[in-house]
Amino acid sequence: MIQSLITGTGAYIPTLAIPNEDFLSSQFYNPDQTPVSHPTETTIRKFAAITGIQQRRYAAAGMTASLMGLEAARQALDQAQINPEKLDQIIVAHNYGDMAHNGAPRDQVPSLAARMKQGLGIKNPYCIAYDLIFGCPSWLLALMQADQAIRSGVASSILVIGTETLSRVIDASDRDAMIFADGAGACILTKTDSKRGFLNSIARSDTQTEASFIYSQQANDGSEESPLFIKMKGHKVYEYALREVPPAMKKCLDESGRSIDELKMIFIHQANEKMDEAILREFYTLYGKTPPDYVMPMNISWMGNSSVATIPTLLHQVLTGELEHYQLHPNDLILLASVGAGMHINAVVYQL
Repeated sequence: MIQSLITGTGAYIPTLAIPNEDFLSSQFYNPDQTPVSHPTETTIRKFAAITGIQQRRYAAAGMTASLMGLEAARQALDQAQINPEKLDQIIVAHNYGDMAHNGAPRDQVPSLAARMKQGLGIKNPYCIAYDLIFGCPSWLLALMQADQAIRSGVASSILVIGTETLSRVIDASDRDAMIFADGAGACILTKTDSKRGFLNSIARSDTQTEASFIYSQQANDGSEESPLFIKMKGHKVYEYALREVPPAMKKCLDESGRSIDELKMIFIHQANEKMDEAILREFYTLYGKTPPDYVMPMNISWMGNSSVATIPTLLHQVLTGELEHYQLHPNDLILLASVGAGMHINAVVYQL
């Protein structure tokens, strides 16, 4: 039976570390353009307690999403020891394209995947490069599509990249601006005849009322001719994620035929520390269990929420031994899950 196996990973972690203290001089406004009543220091303290974020990473001037993705891709190709000319597809997950600076026009033509194929110097015309936009779960969906392409026999090696510069779509007058960050992660998926690799995957989209939970809008402070920034109804996103993500994870695991007791680690999109912890607890509660120690690695406290890049960068850090207490070995069983704008959810059960 044809399977797909991750044979290399890579990540680009931006060099600019922005601590919470950098926002002390900010004046935050509510969506109705009224000033936030709490002192900024209080707002930041509450924010850190809820999200777990102490700092986040921003891309340096001139470093675009495609350039970050290219760096992550080169690492993954080097680790997999594969000739880029042998790639059948390059899939790039993002939401905002290349942006030169905060509020800049969103440049998505040509596709970021085409730019990265060019950057890698690939001449093979049958290496198909395309983008995928699916909110924060885009990278995981791209991984699922790559797996399906390999198992269907139309591809043997696929490069999957998630890259985003959310720092360039944030409204400085919005408290939620402190959540978002930049980064890129990548992996190589390769055809194999072993029993390892993807065991099951699922995806869902809820759009009746949920499509407006994360959206684009002008600045909260009422600035005229403001560009569109990323916005979200945080409480509704939290409620939706806690209600829908755990059963989706359970459905994915149950359909894989494997037991929750076999799971070595669970990788959840780094959106909010408290939310992810609540999702994990609810997931185990569905099985009448409590989460074991060191089952859910996290990097949000120092990297922030980089959207499509959170899971691939976190996976790379664990696989390369960069996170204390978290080590994976061949044949370990893991679960990956994400939730985001749409609202969309997906999950994958994978055996290393």
